[in-house]
Amino acid sequence: MLGFARRADNLLKALLVIVGPTGVGKSDVALSLLKRMRGEIISADSCQIYREMDIGTDKVSREIRQKFPHHLIDIVNPDEIFNAAQFGERARIIIERLQKENKLPLLVGGSGLYVKSVVDGIFAGPGANWQLREELKAKTKIKGSHFLYKMLKEVDEVSALRIHPRDERRIIRALEVYKATGKPISYYQKQTSSTLTCTVMVGLRWERAALYRIIEQRVDKMLEKGLVKEVKSLLGKEYGENLPSMQSVGYRQIVGYLKGNYSLEEAVRLMKRNTRRFAKRQLNWFKNDRRIIWIQREKYPSCEDVSNEILKILLRKLPYVAQAFRPDEFRQT
Repeated sequence: MLGFARRADNLLKALLVIVGPTGVGKSDVALSLLKRMRGEIISADSCQIYREMDIGTDKVSREIRQKFPHHLIDIVNPDEIFNAAQFGERARIIIERLQKENKLPLLVGGSGLYVKSVVDGIFAGPGANWQLREELKAKTKIKGSHFLYKMLKEVDEVSALRIHPRDERRIIRALEVYKATGKPISYYQKQTSSTLTCTVMVGLRWERAALYRIIEQRVDKMLEKGLVKEVKSLLGKEYGENLPSMQSVGYRQIVGYLKGNYSLEEAVRLMKRNTRRFAKRQLNWFKNDRRIIWIQREKYPSCEDVSNEILKILLRKLPYVAQAFRPDEFRQT
């Protein structure tokens, strides 16, 4: 038996974060860990928060969620507004409760801003100024996509370095905050911090060609499971195509098919292409975080092998988490 400290309050400080691009197998690895540890999963996925959107977001089945608790899935309707700051507030409450129960919280997902809101804290900012947003969008249509980015650079060079020139949504939000407060959003983000300590961050990634094959297979499975029917149902309940939830990859393309804009074959092609691009953006977000310890999936034959490697990292960084192992499952990794 390893001689780790077993004070009851040790896990009050521990948090395991598992990140990576879509399709890399984060959920399967997290479930493998929970079979050996007392813990619960907090989903950091900006699409899985929506009810009735199951197939296109690739949610873990309800049966598995009943056996292994998952949090912050199915918490809002598709037409409700929910942002990263709200997610961070809810997630930290859950994390603190789990730590007090001597369970290890696992924050698992690929939504970079959601992860950041928990690990580092995030500035909530003023409410939406819809009139300003519409004005900025109208100017963009006339003057081009780089018009907004140029405006941002003039008032907030720090944010301009962080935000992609074509990320219209984030650029508009940054300009909105400056307009409302007179200070750049980067100023407020610097003031915001999280109270979490002892966080271990692990990233999963496949070699690019392998990841792209997995993504294409995943899209095909979504169609087989009934994604078209799911989107029809959402539209039938008057969830508009312009809602942020319905603009996510997969739903947007199927809506285009149902409107007659293109064939189902073309919709599938666009889904695969856009999912690949989305995965690339996710990797670009996380690769700049030096706290993340990366694991190459192709080096490990199974999820169990990956989870073993994560446990080695976890025990090396935070030895006291050994107390979270299930007694009948504990073994030195």
